[in-house]
Amino acid sequence: MDGRAWSVLLVLCGAIFLEGIDVAMLNVALPAIRADLGLSTGTLSGVVSAYVLGYGGFMLLGGRAADLLGRRRMFLLWLVVFLVFSGLGGFATEGWMLLVARFVTGVAAAFMAPAGLALVTGAFPEGPQRTRALGVYAGTAAGGFSLGLVAGGLLASVGWRWVFFAPVILAAVILVAAVVLIRDTTEDARPEGGFDIAGALSVTGAMLLLAYGVVRLEHAGEGVGTTAGVFAAGLALVAVFVAIERRSANPLVRLGILRSAALVRTNLGALLFLGSFAGFQFMVTLYLQELRGWSALQTALAMLVVGVDTILAPTLTPRLVDRFGNVRVLLGGILSAVAAYALFLPVAADWTYAAMLPAMLLLGLAFSLAYGPLTMAATEGVDEREHGLAGGLLYTSIQLGTALGISAATAVSVAAADAPGAGLGLEAIRAGLVVPVAFAVVAAIVTAFGVRRGPAVPAVTAPASVTSAA
Repeated sequence: MDGRAWSVLLVLCGAIFLEGIDVAMLNVALPAIRADLGLSTGTLSGVVSAYVLGYGGFMLLGGRAADLLGRRRMFLLWLVVFLVFSGLGGFATEGWMLLVARFVTGVAAAFMAPAGLALVTGAFPEGPQRTRALGVYAGTAAGGFSLGLVAGGLLASVGWRWVFFAPVILAAVILVAAVVLIRDTTEDARPEGGFDIAGALSVTGAMLLLAYGVVRLEHAGEGVGTTAGVFAAGLALVAVFVAIERRSANPLVRLGILRSAALVRTNLGALLFLGSFAGFQFMVTLYLQELRGWSALQTALAMLVVGVDTILAPTLTPRLVDRFGNVRVLLGGILSAVAAYALFLPVAADWTYAAMLPAMLLLGLAFSLAYGPLTMAATEGVDEREHGLAGGLLYTSIQLGTALGISAATAVSVAAADAPGAGLGLEAIRAGLVVPVAFAVVAAIVTAFGVRRGPAVPAVTAPASVTSAA
């Protein structure tokens, strides 16, 4: 890797770091936002879920748009949108304004993230060089989450609006560097044919409805019929989408890509793994700040040790993958997460930080071992022309998992609260912490099947003519 290759990689890493730090900083600032704008617990989690709705709803469309319209073009355009609406979120004076800003920011990330991943895989040839590049990329992404906690704590102590303004500055720097350095290396490798408008509309509608249904699970006792109707409508649109794709000459999602058990297992594992972390982080933030009375900065520093993945993911994990393979390293990471969440279950009102530290260390190890292999496995064996689509599938799984993890943990904790509308006590938080354990256990079981079956068969190797006609 020469100097230019490293420069391109660092710019793309900066974008995925921006996305991770944006989400993590907001999570730490949630109590401050609640106090200033007077938001309920449900609305507070909705600030996170609004981003997830936009991200999960438009991700598949974003991935295919990167393949068809140009990865560099999509990356730069939506980086600008991300910059603008992140800034607008900082000026919000009502809860609905914040929700709209987060939704559009999520849509921007849905187009930007798969384009960025495809640019990484396109810039580095398959083999050790791509493995190393993806290791650095995944480590930066994971580091964005952990370091964002500290940055969010520092900024929230000054004023929560800076949690929105700071990413604007970082996005502007990345935009200038990207315009100069990034080139679309796959101009001649784009899939043939036009854009599947009917498929795009149906799958986007389906993803929005399903993500919204997941968010509604936070209020399990309210509007059960409406929630069921939202899920039914989402599944109906999925059926419509499948029917459209089977008949389309230029499908948005070539259904054959979903026949790979390894690809499906990777995406399901990503959904469960990130869902478990999202639920855990949300519950721990409420425990430390609202039950224990810690400041945003103290909360951030408490979770700083999770940032060990920033060092281990790009250095240790690629070596382990080369020796043991993606699936075994991934399983080790998920089992570390199971242990971390289980250690935190008996949390008490007077726990010292020393009692929390083993769980935090294990969680840092879990991200170090799992996030990189998930990113590598997402495009492993997939034809170069469909890397944007593969990235879209991965990030859709991640965002739906994030929404599901937060919603499930919130629903369980609210149901265990002493009274409707009351603040969450220790027992309610303990109940919510069961959700991350359950998610991580299921993720480990799903991933273990990949170990048992041995090396994965390449998911897609179809030539361009077959791809366009599928």
